[in-house]
Amino acid sequence: MDAPHHPRLDIVPDAQREHHVPHNVMARLPAQGVTVFTVADDASDTAQFSERYGFGLEDCANTLVLRYKRDGAEHHAAVVTLGSRRLDVNGAVKARLGAQRLSFAKREQAVELTGMEFGGITAFGVPSDWIVLVDAAVMARERVVMGAGVRATKLLLAPALLEQLPNVDIAPLVFDEDAGGEAA
Repeated sequence: MDAPHHPRLDIVPDAQREHHVPHNVMARLPAQGVTVFTVADDASDTAQFSERYGFGLEDCANTLVLRYKRDGAEHHAAVVTLGSRRLDVNGAVKARLGAQRLSFAKREQAVELTGMEFGGITAFGVPSDWIVLVDAAVMARERVVMGAGVRATKLLLAPALLEQLPNVDIAPLVFDEDAGGEAA
């Protein structure tokens, strides 16, 4: 995928991707349709990235690691949501997972379980038995920027590529800001 509207991107050539993206992420990335690019560490967080590189928060898709209990057992899931939206964790997300309890995984646990850097976690490369919840608003975007497993690298892709992941579930998962904070 070309990035003609963002000439400031430092695009990584295909032959060098393995030097910038963790192995577990590379193994799950589609062969076509993904632009890999590097970013300055001080611009890796969503708001700073958006400001420096000119992408709106509505085009930045964050991957969060959740831990939840269902049927007495602990599980983990990844959830992908836009940087411009508020995730309805205790409503829509909890219901979608059928969870009795739900929380964000601690930083150390998220890093250990995914093999990725905190702040760079992506849905591509999480354990294959995890559910990957994707907010429906993500799928409505033409393209999104996501983490690439490390803070220094990001991915630019069409959201439809997320549908290729195992155990992906697309649903409305955020509060509807136009409805006074009610879940969408």
